Amino acid sequence: MMHHKHTHCQEILEHLNDYIDGNLGSALCEHLESHLETCTNCQVVHSTLKKTIELCQNDAKLTTLPPDARRRLFASLGLEDDVNQDRE
Repeated sequence: MMHHKHTHCQEILEHLNDYIDGNLGSALCEHLESHLETCTNCQVVHSTLKKTIELCQNDAKLTTLPPDARRRLFASLGLEDDVNQDRE
């Protein structure tokens, strides 16, 4: 197994979200994939990030926020609840 400098891994991790989202150019994508093939630490971060995104996307589809919690959340964020989903 090859060892990579921490700074190289940091550079890779800075582009990881764009890579997962499919927003990287082909050259940078190939560079990142090459690094992932040999760096166990970055492989762990990559797979964990992908799984986290997947869980959040699936959970968002299945979860309905209770009306009171929704009001508190919007109030704490200083947002107005335009959707008014809590009205029945």
